[in-house]
Amino acid sequence: MINTKLISTIFKRKFYNAKLPAGDLRILNIPHGNFEKSNFTSYEVALGFVQNNMKLYTQAAALSPTPLWNALLKRIDDADLSGLEIQHIISLGKIPWLNDKYYDKIRSNALFICGNVRKHIEMGKADYIPIFLSQMSQMFSQMKRKFDVSFVACSSPDKHGYVSLSLAVDCTLGALRNSKHIIGICSNQVPRTFGDSTIHASQFSALIEDNTFKPYEMPLENLDDDSPEAKIGQIIAENLIDDGSTLQFGIGTIPDFVCKYLSNHKDLGIHTELLSSGASKLIEDGIITGFKKTIDTGKHVTSFICGDKNLYEFVDENPNFVLKCSSYTNNVEIVARQPKMTCVNSGIEIDLTGQIASESIGKTFYSGFGGQVDFMTGAGMAYDNKGKAIIAMTSRTPKGKPKIVPTLTDGSGVVTTRAHSKYFVTEYGIANLFGKNVRQRAYELIQISHPDDRENLERKAFERFKIMPSKD
Repeated sequence: MINTKLISTIFKRKFYNAKLPAGDLRILNIPHGNFEKSNFTSYEVALGFVQNNMKLYTQAAALSPTPLWNALLKRIDDADLSGLEIQHIISLGKIPWLNDKYYDKIRSNALFICGNVRKHIEMGKADYIPIFLSQMSQMFSQMKRKFDVSFVACSSPDKHGYVSLSLAVDCTLGALRNSKHIIGICSNQVPRTFGDSTIHASQFSALIEDNTFKPYEMPLENLDDDSPEAKIGQIIAENLIDDGSTLQFGIGTIPDFVCKYLSNHKDLGIHTELLSSGASKLIEDGIITGFKKTIDTGKHVTSFICGDKNLYEFVDENPNFVLKCSSYTNNVEIVARQPKMTCVNSGIEIDLTGQIASESIGKTFYSGFGGQVDFMTGAGMAYDNKGKAIIAMTSRTPKGKPKIVPTLTDGSGVVTTRAHSKYFVTEYGIANLFGKNVRQRAYELIQISHPDDRENLERKAFERFKIMPSKD
């Protein structure tokens, strides 16, 4: 028998407990009454929900909703608004409110730092929250004050009134569950994906139909096969990735090269926070199948997707791709359950004990924690005891500065600790740090440093440890 009282409570759009244990959360894939076109409107009317001193959130990555950002500034100008805060993660394109004109009106609070906000954080004109990607949704659910308005881009509604968050579910799903109002752009150029990406259109306070909007593209760079990054990719693919492994890749050129050298592997799987064009070709070629995965078998699981147009067309309405909230993809227990979980991430600097700085260059914040620690931890505690946590970087910067250093640059924040560090790879080879004492670690790292840096590193290691680094 249908519980009409329960149904009517659900449709009142109150905050209530859903799949996550903490906080009162909206369930977004249940209709709020009948779907009608009544909540479709213009940018100007939609932004009328924004008032003084509100807390805002915006989706980002490939679906950074730039037209909504521009409309927000018009709303600020027209209504002379101030006291606004807006949280975001990896934002692409220009962030218009970082113009000095809006300094005392709206302030960015970044969960991850990109080039478009970096200098503003350094100058004190924007803020940064250090946090693991796995915990962002938890943070949203524990906030004393929910988001007043959240901005997203999504697919056009299907015949049942459902839209898709498409390429960027990540922590956005958690933010929407903790939002009073959701404003979205609907576009037929936005792919429809499956998993946690489905939202009923009636859950939006306002929708704007704008078929000129399309996702940002991040095509593969021209890969130089003679570059240090190419050598690193080849070393990882040929020595550290076994058939049947489940893969996670961070962002950057090295993961793309790893993918390039996996053409002879079999039955690989994907469980990652980010899916890019490099991995998609392996899926198309039948190298990544997911058949050996023990959970989400046969599915390519990710929390967001950034790539080229071909990738976006490939994932559109493709049920083999599953977009999940980052509280799932980056959950260390879920990661640990994957067979032969192999994680490839990068860093900025590593010291001779294995401490890795990935978030800052000295005292200057550069990026963020993202999911590096989540996956390094999960792979390290793999249930099958076959996980591999890999950090890869070139031995030197493009300007010739060593990345393997005696001690981290003053002020650098440690992202991956000594205890988390297992495999470290440069163009000169692999250092396996697991179970090694600091003297042995220094030896391993010096062997794969740039040849011109090794003598100085040995001298500094002796000064620090009072004994020469050695293999045994």
